[in-house]
Amino acid sequence: MRHAKIKHQLNRFTSWRKATLISLAKSLILHQSVRTTKAKAKAAQVLAERLISLGKQNTLTAKRRAFSILGEHRLVNILFNDIAVRFPNKNAGYTRVIQLGNRRGDSAHIAILELTEIKKKERRPAKEKKEAKPEPDQQQKPQAPTKEKPPLEKKAPTTFLGGIRRIFKKERDAL
Repeated sequence: MRHAKIKHQLNRFTSWRKATLISLAKSLILHQSVRTTKAKAKAAQVLAERLISLGKQNTLTAKRRAFSILGEHRLVNILFNDIAVRFPNKNAGYTRVIQLGNRRGDSAHIAILELTEIKKKERRPAKEKKEAKPEPDQQQKPQAPTKEKPPLEKKAPTTFLGGIRRIFKKERDAL
């Protein structure tokens, strides 16, 4: 009997469900926000909260446990050095689920799973293009003259509908 066994099954086998939730948690750590269905968002929220709680512990054991779930050192470093640092005074509530509406194809409920403390990405100003001006001390080598081709003039079609026959050639005519 399944009494008091609360789990979001997501209509998947156990291994598929775990892979889906881990993938969503990885994406959440990388991008800070993930757009998915409401059921998947609620299921992945539990895993993400647990990972951020591990990140706040900042011990070797916690890092190893996080690595056993995430499987990438880069994600563990982001989790411990960037994300967990944002929540020093919180004990829970690191993520939120925002409902968007229904998906057009199958009318599934769509939601955004995101961190409550989102770090804004710094946009670098566009690099100004500097024109390269030669210094007067340096002598420039003369460049070889390039031959420019005159523009091709289009000839008026002399055949029926501009050679439409070529489009409908038979296969044996192509040889």
